[in-house]
Amino acid sequence: MKNWVVFVLGALFAAPLGAALPGALADGTPLPSLAPVLESVTPAVVNIATETDVTVSNPLLQDPFFRRFFDVPARQQRKARSAGSGVIIDGEAGLVLTNHHVVGQADRITVTLASGAQLSAKRLGSDPQVDLALLALDRAALATLPPLKALQFGDSRALRVGDFVVAIGNPFGIGQTVTSGIISALGRSGLGIEGFEDFIQTDASINPGNSGGALIDLAGRLVGINTAIFAPNGGNVGIGFAIPAAMAERIAQALREDGQIRRADLGLDVHPLDADLA
Repeated sequence: MKNWVVFVLGALFAAPLGAALPGALADGTPLPSLAPVLESVTPAVVNIATETDVTVSNPLLQDPFFRRFFDVPARQQRKARSAGSGVIIDGEAGLVLTNHHVVGQADRITVTLASGAQLSAKRLGSDPQVDLALLALDRAALATLPPLKALQFGDSRALRVGDFVVAIGNPFGIGQTVTSGIISALGRSGLGIEGFEDFIQTDASINPGNSGGALIDLAGRLVGINTAIFAPNGGNVGIGFAIPAAMAERIAQALREDGQIRRADLGLDVHPLDADLA
């Protein structure tokens, strides 16, 4: 350990007076960084904590003698808690877009802003088929805060495989985290994740808790809502999926206006055309 310290100090003192500072090239040119974009974008990504009342039943408590002996009810209530992420899409109205599976069954929803402020929220509407939900922050609490930053929707239809993207969310409930990668594939479907699938695939690290967070391009525009990961062993393997902004924007608008998504039913039953049916 002592030798390592002496080496480092020696290296520092041996550096020429004109050496480049950290974060800059030898000629003083700043190194490329995502920091300027993220400084303007991250305030629009929030952490979401939910609490759900769950009724649990213990098989032992089904025995009347056991219940009478211990004087406990057959069913008991407990609170289930989970965490996720969300994106502010209208700062003035306090509207937050997230995944349905993050808040769909929640009895209480708390949104934590990047500033640390905590606000209660309610569901304005939800669409399980696409896995999106729209929240409204408490207006009274909102009035006491500075104007909220909102993300603008980008054109996800213009994305190409290889484009750089950044994922922002709250993995494992540890707090806001940023990861970067590229677009790995477009139009992913047939995954059995949701009813309607047209996913953006990315290798930006997405983990449990990132659900509902933002996938942005290098201009800071929202191009997707992070939704799912492919994790055969329970961890991140560089295959994450996001709902395209083009779809998310349409669903958000419908939820804002009507609180639900109305879809037509053609009454058709589709079967593969095999030799017998032909």
